[in-house]
Amino acid sequence: MAPVGRIVVVRSLPGLGDLLCTVPALRALRSAFPAAHITLLGLPGSRWMVERFPDLLDDWLAFPGYPGIPEGWQSVQTTVQFLAQTQAQPFDLAIQMHGNGSYMNSFVTLLGAKQTAGFYMPGLFCPSPESFLPYPQDAPEVERMLQLMEFLGIPSQGSEMAFPVTEAEVRSHQQLATAHGLQPYRYLCLHPGASDASRRWSPANFAQVADHLAIKGYRIVLTGTDEEQPIIESVISQMHTQPINLAGKTNLGTLAALLQQTALLICNDTGVSHLAAALKTPSIVIFSNSEVKRWAPLNRQYHRPIDCREAGIATTAAVLVQANEFLRQLPKSLSREEVSHAV
Repeated sequence: MAPVGRIVVVRSLPGLGDLLCTVPALRALRSAFPAAHITLLGLPGSRWMVERFPDLLDDWLAFPGYPGIPEGWQSVQTTVQFLAQTQAQPFDLAIQMHGNGSYMNSFVTLLGAKQTAGFYMPGLFCPSPESFLPYPQDAPEVERMLQLMEFLGIPSQGSEMAFPVTEAEVRSHQQLATAHGLQPYRYLCLHPGASDASRRWSPANFAQVADHLAIKGYRIVLTGTDEEQPIIESVISQMHTQPINLAGKTNLGTLAALLQQTALLICNDTGVSHLAAALKTPSIVIFSNSEVKRWAPLNRQYHRPIDCREAGIATTAAVLVQANEFLRQLPKSLSREEVSHAV
């Protein structure tokens, strides 16, 4: 690939996991082009990526919307004006990491970059066979984007995800932990929410698991957004023990610091599962209506996916078996690094 000075990565997806899964590919891209100015073109909710990963990203642009893409649409005028601006000062390289390219490849072409790359679906529009990879439909999300990098001659720098936590976020968590009497690795986080209702395990099941683990002596912490309070309240109403409800009381960074010191996270297939993967926090991820192969964390030492659609699986029992296995291996006072080796 020719030398490049300005790169734009198109990833206009809304989820936390959608963004964190790009980190290994961005690491590879930065290693290959250490002096390049790399811009993320994404939805408004993705701007934090530049602040969280200043070593990987230099700038952010708001996706203006495009026909066929459900997120971000504003108006024809907004999209046309945005494309005119990018064509007037073209990027050296535009990389389509949004998806299979069935709609997004025409948008990426209209950016007017000197070179374009990405995924395409065989039989549909392919801007350049030399730089567009047939979409690997069965690959895990992290590995899919690393395959694109390698196709472009950009060596992988590892598939590990990451999420840096600041000192201020650690202090914020410490204040929260002190207020609720939480001791490191003596509490468990349960996250019953998910943006898509079809991906939520039932509150009754979360309540049953929470009670079982509370009886073993662990404090139960329920996490989520403020909008997920009804789900949290449903779990609490079906519990016989008293949990700590932190839904809506943590921002993303404080939640990460909370997860760094939890003994275990039990959650649905949603953004927090990818946050745990990035932090190497032991987790059990429950899949109700999503692709395990695509979205389950790669490291099965730390993270155990459970597909509740598989015939013959009693999901609550399976979750408790995995939880007890994790907790048996967890000494009561260890640093996160030591805990990582222990599990």
